[in-house]
Amino acid sequence: MKNVTITVEDSVLEWARIEAARRGTSVSRMLGDFMAEMQRREDTYERAYLAWRTDERTWQAGGASSTKNAARSAAGKRAAGPKDLNHEGVA
Repeated sequence: MKNVTITVEDSVLEWARIEAARRGTSVSRMLGDFMAEMQRREDTYERAYLAWRTDERTWQAGGASSTKNAARSAAGKRAAGPKDLNHEGVA
């Protein structure tokens, strides 16, 4: 394990000390656990992204047709124009 020096606002350090005491741990351990959790989440995201990106079925299944449908739907909404809520029901 390595030691790290950090710079934080006084109010943040006060909160961290109270939170660590509430959890029954130290500020150092709490920060180490936080960073380890961030690393796990990032690694999980990267693995999922790479699996999705390398899965050829993903590109073929919904690819071009769903993109065209979404563009067509958006174009239809633009053509209809926004509804004028201020004049609804006024003769």
